Amino acid sequence: MQTDFSKIVYNIVRKIPQGKTLTYKEVAQLAGRPAAFRAVGNILNKNYNPEVPCHRVIRSDGKTGGYNRGSEQKVIRLKQEGAIGP
Repeated sequence: MQTDFSKIVYNIVRKIPQGKTLTYKEVAQLAGRPAAFRAVGNILNKNYNPEVPCHRVIRSDGKTGGYNRGSEQKVIRLKQEGAIGP
């Protein structure tokens, strides 16, 4: 069962356009809980819905961060979308 916060997070992430990224912290801020960036990561780690492009959420230091399909797959997808350099 999804919590209200996870529904908000998924709705925010659904709106990230191809070729763009947000940080976990930015998603938490947009969701109204600026300190909950770790919770955002935990929520997205459980996502397998292709309509929620969780690969577009990265770390604040510019590193890609984790991905439930593997970090290498996250980098590949971000490169394909033009969100990060070659």
